[in-house]
Amino acid sequence: MVNNINELISLGSKYLKDKHIQSYKLDTELLLCKVLNQTRSSLLLNDSKNLNKSNINKFHRLLKRRSKNEPIAYITNSKEFWKSNFYVNNNVLIPRPDTEILIEEILKFYPQKKHKSVLDIGTGSGCIILSLLKERTNFRGTAIDISKNALKIAKYNAKIHQLDNRIKFYKSSVDNFFKGKYDLIISNPPYISSLRLKSLDTDILRYEPIQALEGGLDGLRIFIKIVKRSSMLLKKGGKLVLEIGFDQKLKMLNLLKKEKFFVNKSVKDYGRRDRCLICTKI
Repeated sequence: MVNNINELISLGSKYLKDKHIQSYKLDTELLLCKVLNQTRSSLLLNDSKNLNKSNINKFHRLLKRRSKNEPIAYITNSKEFWKSNFYVNNNVLIPRPDTEILIEEILKFYPQKKHKSVLDIGTGSGCIILSLLKERTNFRGTAIDISKNALKIAKYNAKIHQLDNRIKFYKSSVDNFFKGKYDLIISNPPYISSLRLKSLDTDILRYEPIQALEGGLDGLRIFIKIVKRSSMLLKKGGKLVLEIGFDQKLKMLNLLKKEKFFVNKSVKDYGRRDRCLICTKI
């Protein structure tokens, strides 16, 4: 009977490979880490250890979920972003490495000792603003989202990262939010056009929240609201930092210019596609 870690990794890897899961071995190891509540290094160092029947059954249940293309982050309820792990489930988008570019660029603009107020529009898991608050201890955060369930997750992440005393959360759409004036507004909003949505990978379409992805016919519906409201919520000279779709730069530049924003910088992602705009309220 297969019951030690090494044998289960072999068994799980073969099963997922047969189901056409590309990262079959890594995913198998991560699922076992979830079952045993261990780090990957600890798992591999103790690969001759036997598992009890309850853990083996749990492992098989998780393998079955992964075989149906459910994202590994939702099964393990964990995703690494910037320098931390965040709790995630299917009420929030899974944080992507390309979004880390926003953090990278913001840190260049703000030295360590500056006191700044930050608003995150459509916070989801809270990974962007919480990563920022960890890097800049004098920043104070506000985060909004229209999803009550997403806000629960963001609040939980704030608590586990011991940042709940430096951030406030509100259930609100951007066009109905009027609280405060901010030095910095950040957002990774829904920006995929309705037409392009259909061409996304099955695991995204089937499992990730559509309302956090779809940005209307041209993908700009939420951007228009964000830019208009930001022109009122930002202090003069305040910064607006946005993640955008790879084909939206020109339309976004026109929109920002119309609302009296100066574009400081356009940044490409790791695939050399336009991904981030940094702007200043004039």
